[in-house]
Formats: sequence, C-alpha cells, structure tokens
Amino acid sequence: MIIVHHLNNSRSQRILWLLEELGLPYELKHYRRDPKTMLAPPALRAIHPLGKSPVVTDGELTLAESGAIVEYLADRYGAGTLIPAHGTPERLRCNYWLHYAEGSAMPPLLLKLVFRRVENAPAPFFMKPMAKAIARKVQRSFVDPQLKLHLDYLEGELGKSEWFGGEGFSVADIQMSFPLEAFAARGGLDEHYPRLCAFLQRIHARPAYRQALQQGGEYRLG
Repeated sequence: MIIVHHLNNSRSQRILWLLEELGLPYELKHYRRDPKTMLAPPALRAIHPLGKSPVVTDGELTLAESGAIVEYLADRYGAGTLIPAHGTPERLRCNYWLHYAEGSAMPPLLLKLVFRRVENAPAPFFMKPMAKAIARKVQRSFVDPQLKLHLDYLEGELGKSEWFGGEGFSVADIQMSFPLEAFAARGGLDEHYPRLCAFLQRIHARPAYRQALQQGGEYRLG
C-alpha cells in the first residue's frame, strides 16, 4: 500500500492528485504546520531525516522530493498514460518540466515569500523602517523582475501547446501546478497572462484534482 505523508498547504497535494489521476489506492497520513513558524512538525523527521513533505512509502521504499515521487509513481503504475516512454523526445520535455518546477520556478517564489514576511514581521521600532526598506528594495530590484521573467517564459511556452508536456495532459502539468498556484497567490500571475490563467482553470476542473483536495483538506498558498 502506498502511504502519503501529507502536510497541509504543501507540495504533497500534487502527489494526492497524481494518485487520484492514476486511480491508485493509498493511505493518507496528515501532518499540520506550526501556525506560528509554518514549519512541518518534528514527527515528519521520523519518516525522512529532512522532515519535509511530500514523502511516500511504498513497501520497503521511502521516497522524498516531488519530482522523484511523481516520476516513480508514473513509471511504475501509470502504464504510459501520464508519462512518455524513456528515450523519447516527449520524455525529455516532460523531465525538463519536472526539474524546472522546483529548480527554477520555485526559488524566486520562495524569496518573494521570505521578503514579504521580513517586510511585515514585528521588529523594534528603530529597526523596522530599515528592514522594510531593504525587503522592498530586494523585491523591486531582483525578486519581482525574476518572477516576471518566468511568467513571460511560461506564458510563451503554453502558446506552443495546450499542456506543458505537449498536446496531452501529463505529469508535467501536475508538477507545474504548485509553482503556478504560488505565482497566482503571490507572484503576479493575473489576467495579463491568459494562457496561464486558462491552464489553472483547466486543472482545477479535473475530477481527480477536486477529489485530491477533498482528501488533502484545506489548501491555500498565501
């Protein structure tokens, strides 16, 4: 039995969605973030030393990292339906998006989250103006231009095909869902990017996506 160690408001929502798309049975173990720090609870370290989510166990295997989990599940259980065959150009394109989602798209989004928190964090009155000024300057001069660069790139890519992996829905779209939802929450994704907005509408309408939300619970990326 596949066990998903699921943290609220996290990348593990993608794993639930993939399992629902594949129609696979799984067991769900819930973990809650600390409401003050927003970090995962220490109990997750008993499953994986980094204490991060997602983590899945499948028999004797314990696997972390979203891209690795998605690729493993699709290769083992997908029967070629959601991931292209090895050695094909389509697989190379799919693998690109599996890595791009975390390796390129998420770092500027994480920086945006961090500097927004620095800007609004409590601080001694004599330090707060300086902290705010630094946080705003970093966002304006570096983070926001990086976010726009990626949004422009992604909007252009969806001008080539309806889905990230090509003409058909694939695990590339599941993997890309998290950064795009984060872009919509805090990274500037709005009506100026109609293809990306349409992509989010398409994935939100999928029955497996909605079922995964019911299983995973509250999901907000503020």
